[in-house]
This record gives sequence, C-alpha cells and structure tokens, in this order.
Amino acid sequence: MDRLDAFKAIAEQAGRGELTFPANVNATLRLQQALNDPDCHADAAARLIQANPLLAARSVAIANSAAYNRSGTEITSVKNAVQRLGVRTLQSLVAALIVRQIGSEVTNPALKQQINQLWEHTAHVAALSQVIARRVTRLDPETALFAGIMHEVAGFYMLSCAGDYPEIMDGEPEDWVDHGEIEIGRGVLTRLGVPDGVLQGIEAMWTGLRAIPPETLGDTLLLANDLAPVPSPLYQPRANISEQGARTIDFLIGDGSLHTIMLESAEEVRSLYSVLMM
Repeated sequence: MDRLDAFKAIAEQAGRGELTFPANVNATLRLQQALNDPDCHADAAARLIQANPLLAARSVAIANSAAYNRSGTEITSVKNAVQRLGVRTLQSLVAALIVRQIGSEVTNPALKQQINQLWEHTAHVAALSQVIARRVTRLDPETALFAGIMHEVAGFYMLSCAGDYPEIMDGEPEDWVDHGEIEIGRGVLTRLGVPDGVLQGIEAMWTGLRAIPPETLGDTLLLANDLAPVPSPLYQPRANISEQGARTIDFLIGDGSLHTIMLESAEEVRSLYSVLMM
C-alpha cells in the first residue's frame, strides 16, 4: 500500500461513517449534541459547560476577549459568560475541543509536531475568519468562526490514522490536497454533524476558487488561510499566491481597505487566537 492507497482506504471508511475517535471525542460529541438541541437555553448550557473545567475556563476567557467584550466589563462566571456569548459561540468552543482531541492519542514526535502546527494554523484561520466575516464579507461571524475551526479536521483525522496507515507520512504535500483532503474531509465533517452550509463553505475553500473582494464563506476562509501567519504543515502555499504575497493582500472595502481593517482588528484576532490555543 502506498500513500494514495492509504488515503483511499481512510476516505472509504469515512464515507461509510466508520470513523475511529478517542473516547474523549465521543464524550464531547454528546456535549455538542446537547448544545445543538433547540431547547438548550442559557442556564442549561451553562450547567453543561461548567461540568468541563477546560471549557469553563475557555468560555470565560473568550467572553472577556476583545472580540466579545465591547463594554470592557470583565466577567468571572460561566453563567455570565454564556449569557454574553450565546450558545452558538459555545458550540464553536466545543468544536475546537473535538478537533484537538482527535489527535490527542498520537505519540510519535514527528506527528505530534505536525498536529501542533496544524492547530496553530487552525486557530489563526478561525480567529481571522470571525473578524473578516464581521468586517469584510458581512457574513455571520459565529458561522465563520465555527467553519474556521473545522476546516482542517480532515487533516487531524488523517494524522491520527498514521498508526494504522504509516504510508500517509510518505510522498509529496500535493498528494493530500489532490487525493486526500476532500474525500476524507466530507466523511469526517458529515460524521461530526457539520451543517450543510458550513460544509459547502469548507469545500469551496478546498477547491481554492475565490472572489476578490471576498463574498462567500468559502472566500472568507480562503482569505483567512492566506493571511494566517502559521501555514498548514500538510501542504505548500497554493500556486496562485506566494507566502510573501499573502502578507501584502489588500483591496478596498467601502471607505477603507483590508489592510486598515486588519490593523484595527489586530487585538480581536490576537485575543481569539489566544483563547483557542488554551
């Protein structure tokens, strides 16, 4: 079996829904399902989050971040954090925990390094996506945050399978983009219950088709991906944009420009990134 055969085998398993997750992922998925219940209101959500110390700490931290604390009033309780954030932002925090847990049982140092870099990249893209959606594309920022968190989940799952399929560590970076990401990604995202609109936005990012200025969720993710200071370890920068060029992307938005918007939003991006890296 070579690398492409390994990708195909993992993709076929994912397509059938035969995914193997660590036990902690399954537990967190149940929490995600509870939060997805339309009858789950703020008090119930707060009780669910309080039962997980890590999520409790993250919810308070993100509620006090520059992106969500417009008034500057600090809060110290999970209940108040839930009231400020709303259930949808909590769903993104739970999604972030799920993505990180997928590779939590990997022990190989080289794989761990890739997983850690992939999460750094993911956290940057998620934080940038939230701000770009709110300030540039005028899309729902919570949907963009969630999509940014989920956009590399196929890569995390692929790396977690390296124990069973060591061949995935051989070959060229383009192999993943051309033969692994989309096929495996669809199965993993479907198994995790990602809404169709978000799945379509992530698929648009995978295909790499963009509009400038950006308009769609896929455009938002692509721009965030290009602006992220930490690249994904799974593939090289796309041919239509150099790593150096990504730092100089600019275009007019209303009376301003992308450059000025990102400068004004730098603290929001930094604060969101910091919470996701907790």
